[in-house]
Amino acid sequence: MPGFFHLSNPKKQLISESLSYLTPTPPLFSFQECLWFLDRNYDDIMHRILPDAVIKPIRIAGQPVLVKISQVDSNLHIEVLRGTITDEAALIQYVRDLFDLDTDLAPFYKLLRSDQELAFMADEYCGLRLIGIPDLFEALCWSIIGQQINLSFAYKLKRRLVETLGERIDWQDETYYLFPEPRQVAMVEPAALRELQFSERKAQYLITIARAFSTGEVSKEQLSTLSTPEAMIRQLTSYKGIGEWTANYALMKSLKVATCVPYGDVGLYNALHKVKGLARRPERAELDLVFSNFCGWEAYLTFYLWRTLSKPDLPSVAP
Repeated sequence: MPGFFHLSNPKKQLISESLSYLTPTPPLFSFQECLWFLDRNYDDIMHRILPDAVIKPIRIAGQPVLVKISQVDSNLHIEVLRGTITDEAALIQYVRDLFDLDTDLAPFYKLLRSDQELAFMADEYCGLRLIGIPDLFEALCWSIIGQQINLSFAYKLKRRLVETLGERIDWQDETYYLFPEPRQVAMVEPAALRELQFSERKAQYLITIARAFSTGEVSKEQLSTLSTPEAMIRQLTSYKGIGEWTANYALMKSLKVATCVPYGDVGLYNALHKVKGLARRPERAELDLVFSNFCGWEAYLTFYLWRTLSKPDLPSVAP
């Protein structure tokens, strides 16, 4: 996918005595659709949603900052609420990665409209971006946490982990938490995570991958140097607790690898059963046949199919 906007001379403003930045949004962008995805009635501790903005704690150049992101005309407005920015370009790029602003969705929508059963998504979800998790360690931990449990319980486990180990930022009588850094998780004993209701296996998996990140054995930068998505998946799946689903999920959310399909994802299968009439657990060949018409957009198609799960009135297609 070609880059659509580039990070060049972001506008900087001082608004209400707060350091603020503006970065342009592409034509096919809906901030409200993106906010909807971030606020799906789950207890997500990593951000707070307002009617027209999101407040999120992040790390920029290793420093914790609290930002408020909203839309102003054809720009995203990034207001620094707490913390010191030492790398303005990194802050802007983090937000652009979070909302995937550098992807031109027009080719994807053209493919959607060529599929009779999927065409509605190009209109109903127009402007929805593949909301990312820029921190690869967080993306991997989150996918490990979510393995084989329902989303509500997964969010509860994440909240417990973050509140116990994560760094906090206080602002206007509210507390915001950053996801723990690898070194913080690496030093924890499995028994401590068991007290938070993590299974023994998940506790071990989280600590193992945290230690790999802490020693530099694996990192987002190092993974990005590998020549193919298959090579990235092979490296990640060499660690216990990271299977094909976990690796694909983390790569599509953090590195925005466009060809990733989280095989085995129940939500994906439910969506394809609803809109395509596939079996509840389709054969891999059936799945690949659907995705073969969206080469280079597999991750986006997955994301939009997940979006359809919010439509209980969506008519089923007869198998």
